[in-house]
Amino acid sequence: MDVKQIEYIVKIAETGSITRAAEQLFITQSALNQQLLKLEQSLGVKLFIRHKHDMTPTEAGNVYLKYGRHMLQEKREAYTIINDMSQNNVGKLYFTFARERGIDMFCSTYSVFHQKFPGITLEPHEMLAQQQMARIAQGYVDLGLVTVSEDDKLPSLEYELIRKEPMLLAVPRSFPQAAKAARPGTPLEYLPYGDLKDLRDLPFVLIFESSTMRHIIDKLFRQHHFSPYVLFESASIRTLETMVKTDLACTIVSGNYYKYQDRIAYFRLPGDPEWELDIVYKKGAYLSKPMLYYKELMQEYFHEKAPLITKKKSSPYLCVKFL
Repeated sequence: MDVKQIEYIVKIAETGSITRAAEQLFITQSALNQQLLKLEQSLGVKLFIRHKHDMTPTEAGNVYLKYGRHMLQEKREAYTIINDMSQNNVGKLYFTFARERGIDMFCSTYSVFHQKFPGITLEPHEMLAQQQMARIAQGYVDLGLVTVSEDDKLPSLEYELIRKEPMLLAVPRSFPQAAKAARPGTPLEYLPYGDLKDLRDLPFVLIFESSTMRHIIDKLFRQHHFSPYVLFESASIRTLETMVKTDLACTIVSGNYYKYQDRIAYFRLPGDPEWELDIVYKKGAYLSKPMLYYKELMQEYFHEKAPLITKKKSSPYLCVKFL
């Protein structure tokens, strides 16, 4: 199997299109199509079914892709190990994070990383948590900063805990239901509980349905037999908090977004639902020196530069548990 040819076939499978794959590979559509036809002729079997608007792998195509991807991963890992041995410190580190969770951290750590590894290109990608884990499992991404619940973890991945974050109910302070709220800046473990029954007649703005956080929120609503009136859905937590601050609705966010707000009242939720902020990489993968260093930078950022608001801020692996 020719490595370059494998890369072509994998890209066609990823994009579902000769045209889109050719654009991303920076070759002509005709040249890529000829490569595919040549390979199919030599194998004596079709690798893709051509539909009107896309292409899907055949059974033989799936076999080729399975072993082809494995070969690409082996090649990449071999080059990484050799670079470590030779101390060349060249290449790429593919990193992924979820919307709004990683961009501040990335901006804070980018220049620090390149001071130590100037020859390594740190290539970030923003995607949903499920996409992050799938890409890491497939070997396309080295490290991920992933927010995940225990139920969503994949057995093929390693999850290195940064911290656990509670889910919090956020209510406009002008609402009567916020009367028993703690003062702004109260440590997370001292926040009072909120009763969802008191909010049945209030509108909610929520994170979009396919997000990991929404899965946790919807499960919480089901457990409490609560069907909220959803005024608005967004991919941005900051958008939701802005709507709470302007007295439009309530929302549910993680402890990461709990700040010194004077216009939002925060409450703990019954059952203390939480999720994890983890550094994720493929189980059994070789961790290069740049990967190990960037893991350290991520841990340092969330423990020292962007900690949760708690009484015990010095804990390196903060796990908030409510009594």
